[in-house]
Amino acid sequence: MIGIVSYGTYIPKFRIRVEEIARMWNEDSNAIKQGLGVSEKSVPDIDEDTATMSVEASREAISRAKIDPKKIEAIFVGSESHPYAVKPTATIVGEALGVGNYYFCADLEFACKAATAGIQICFAMVKAGMINYGLSIGSDTAQAKPGDALEYTAAAGAVAVIVGKDPIAEIEATVSYTSDTPDFWRRDLQPYPSHGGRFTGTPAYFRHVISAAKKLMESYGYTAKDFDFAVFHQPNAKFPQRVASMLGFSEEKIADGMLVRAIGNTYSASSLMGLCGILDKAQPGQRILLVSFGSGAGSDAFAIRVTDKILEYPRNAKVWDKAKNCVYIDYGLYLKHRRMIK
Repeated sequence: MIGIVSYGTYIPKFRIRVEEIARMWNEDSNAIKQGLGVSEKSVPDIDEDTATMSVEASREAISRAKIDPKKIEAIFVGSESHPYAVKPTATIVGEALGVGNYYFCADLEFACKAATAGIQICFAMVKAGMINYGLSIGSDTAQAKPGDALEYTAAAGAVAVIVGKDPIAEIEATVSYTSDTPDFWRRDLQPYPSHGGRFTGTPAYFRHVISAAKKLMESYGYTAKDFDFAVFHQPNAKFPQRVASMLGFSEEKIADGMLVRAIGNTYSASSLMGLCGILDKAQPGQRILLVSFGSGAGSDAFAIRVTDKILEYPRNAKVWDKAKNCVYIDYGLYLKHRRMIK
């Protein structure tokens, strides 16, 4: 068996409420909350970035599994907010973790699905016998132009997943669906992304998530009834709710993974943050459907089965507890934290 050996999460403690952002732009906060299903979002501290959050999440994953860092032989960091335009984040993480120098390493970028692509790479490398353990990280301090609709949800957080043999959660199957769909983009040297508004829905998110999920189930003989839980990328709360219904999943099966309601859209960490919320309570034999989404566009679907190893795994510092442990800030401090003002 090959799959998830350990996982770690990091959520900045600061939050800003939808009401506070709406107040600045004279917008109806109740309508926004109802439309997005999000009430607040996480905000990084002024000295936090993709690299620091990646290190924190990875340290937790390593500590939980009691793995010698030098046994990690591949590190991939998926993000669309790397601190350097030219300089890998993954090398910073490797140095901080003390993995040595003999490891495969790369930064990945595919909007919000880069980290699940990293998991697929690690899975293939372990299966091929190239490595014993691979580390895939999804970490973002998501950018949003002040006044743009994205400002209400673009959040910050990180998830680190260690892939190897004898896992707590076996990856039974994975399928990807990809197309050139320009729903969301940020050109070189531009500080904020642009998006296609409603175009980001049907031709982008729903088409790719549904196609990947259906192909996985058709190819490997699954139905929605075979899964105890499901988690989908969470740009807001409404999209995953709708796609779950379209695929035959009840609200109950996605509820434990809906972190977006409490912390917003953590981009590359989003679907994996939801997966961690589910793994924090899942029991042996239960099966999880995970489907990520990255604009541009693509989805990675996974069938994951929880193993008996989960019973001896230290599921402390649950992700929902981290989401609830927060400090609220006003819009001025938010701008300072996001380095929009000095």
